[in-house]
Amino acid sequence: MGNHTITSSLDCGVMRIALNRPDRLNSFTVEMHEELAAALDEAQASPEVRCILLTGTGRGFCAGQDLSDRAVAPGGAAVDLGDSVEKYYSPLIKRLATMGLPIICAVNGVAAGAGANIAFACDIVIAARSAKFIQSFANIGLIPDSGGTWVLPRLAGQARALGLAMTGEPLPAEKAEEWGMIWKCVDDEVLQEQAMALAKKFAAGPTRGLVATKHALRASFGRNLDEALLRERDLMRELGNSADYKEGVAAFTEKRMPKFTGQ
Repeated sequence: MGNHTITSSLDCGVMRIALNRPDRLNSFTVEMHEELAAALDEAQASPEVRCILLTGTGRGFCAGQDLSDRAVAPGGAAVDLGDSVEKYYSPLIKRLATMGLPIICAVNGVAAGAGANIAFACDIVIAARSAKFIQSFANIGLIPDSGGTWVLPRLAGQARALGLAMTGEPLPAEKAEEWGMIWKCVDDEVLQEQAMALAKKFAAGPTRGLVATKHALRASFGRNLDEALLRERDLMRELGNSADYKEGVAAFTEKRMPKFTGQ
């Protein structure tokens, strides 16, 4: 399946979505936002899709906003950046964080500005060793958007978040892994293979349980312990009635591999 600015394909329950503007380091335009939203709609609606793998084509994952798409210039008319954030970036971040499917991001090169924070919004981030995460907003007088002000201190702590946001210094993938900001850093030549292997594992897994896990962990930032314990109770009650739980227990007792259906 192809569009102008993304490509998508389905393999063993995994929808692989690739940002596809390699000549512009996969920077976002309105068209790319719309086509990515449509691909996510398709993934969520399809019973065949049980995991999403998001990546980029060419030498970079995503350089954030394509500034030429906004046609801003010194002395020219002002552009309402808040409108752009409200219409496109904030809904995308909310969607990635709350979607009813596991989402893996394979960062194949530079992830700058909104590109870095889009990666951080995914459930699992695997990055090539050559990849770098750059909060480039400070270089043009802006703040980290696309959830950056929320996610950076939670992933890196306040001191490192401030350093990344205010200096705009590139964060190498190996350091991001060391700081616990991403799941794994791997050699460039095995990035796509390892990311797809994990995506296929999730696609063959207990989808409801995986999604409930991601939702519960993300929501924990806004809950106290008592609230978290109550939510755990409710989710365990719900999942304990699922077909996948019954299959998992049966497979364990019968010493065989489970055959999950996502139900």
